This record gives sequence, C-alpha cells and structure tokens, in this order.
Amino acid sequence: MHYRYLDMETYKRKDHFLYFNSLAFPYVGLTANVDITELLQKIKADRLPFFLTICYCVREAANQIPEFRQRIMDGRIAEFDRCATSHTVALEDGTFCYCTLDKELPFSEYLPYAVQQQEEAKQAASIAEEKEEAYSKFFISSLPWISYTGLIQPTPVPADSNPRITWGKYFAQEERILLPVSVLCHHGLVDGRHIADFYRLLGEKCKELCVQEG
Repeated sequence: MHYRYLDMETYKRKDHFLYFNSLAFPYVGLTANVDITELLQKIKADRLPFFLTICYCVREAANQIPEFRQRIMDGRIAEFDRCATSHTVALEDGTFCYCTLDKELPFSEYLPYAVQQQEEAKQAASIAEEKEEAYSKFFISSLPWISYTGLIQPTPVPADSNPRITWGKYFAQEERILLPVSVLCHHGLVDGRHIADFYRLLGEKCKELCVQEG
C-alpha cells in the first residue's frame, strides 16, 4: 500500500495531534445505529453473505475519509492512498483468525474473492500480523449474537492508530432495521466530525449497494 508523510509544519491539526498523542489512552469512539432496511432486503433476496456485504460498505466508506487512512509511523503521520481490511473469522473450535482483504474490486467481484480469502484464512487459523503490514489496515469485527449500545475495545500499549470498526446484531425499530456500528480511532488523527462523516458515508454506501447488481 502506497503512502506519503504529511508536512507537520503545515499540518492544521499539529497541536491536536501532539496533545492527544501524549495521552495514555488517545482514542475516541462511539456506537451509532445505521439504517440497513433496504440493504437487508437485498441481502435476503440475492442471498448475499451478510458480514461480507457490510464489510464492503464499511471499507468503501472508511476509505473516503483521509483521516481514517492516516497512521502514526515513527512519530510522523503517514497517509495511505487506500487501506485494506483485516477482519475476524470464526473457527470451529470457538476461537477466531484474521483475514485480510486488500484487493480493490467492484462488489460483484469482491464477494467471491472475499469468500476464497476467508477459506484460506481458516486453513491458516492465525492471528499473527506483521507490524509493517498492519499499518495499512482497518481492523474489523462483529458481534452477531447481540445488539448493543456501547462497546469497549482492547487496545495495545503503546497505542496504535488503526481505526477499529465493529457491528452487532441488527434489530427492528419503528418498521426500520438498524445495525449498531462502533468506531474507535486515534484522536490524534481523527475528530468527531470525521467519525460523523464515516457514519453518513456508510449509510450512503448501503443505499448505493441496493441498486447495484449482486
């Protein structure tokens, strides 16, 4: 994945970055509900894999926000042209492994590619990730067994700067289907406005996918 370093002398959030990067817990995050009513209808009608369909929408939305593609590397801010996803895949023994999806593909080609990558990941059954390779990823997971209103994510020491995006079990409310989606980002790079933009874009991507061929 290609990236460039930002010029810290002209970076408008330099003071914010230095402040939040000095904190023991420099993260900001929240959980909000995303309307997937029409998308769920398409998923059921076309028999699409639910997780991978949502993962595609999340990836497309997150990549549209430059701040979500920024990482702290060697004390500097690097911005990637595009980021892959690394998501959890359930294993038969009750544990999980990681699966990386790094190809930029249209949805119709993305699904068979993603299914194949998941099968290969299950065979490897690994949660190991090289540090250098991890920089260019969004960390994705889900809790399909429960609908929640808040989520506490585990984070490393020292802090990393990869956005963590998780969703739970969808539920019905006033004839709409809502999906709880949690986002956790490094506050040195991402502000609340950027997170709000992500949720807006995610809603738009879900609607756009409804009119695409499966």
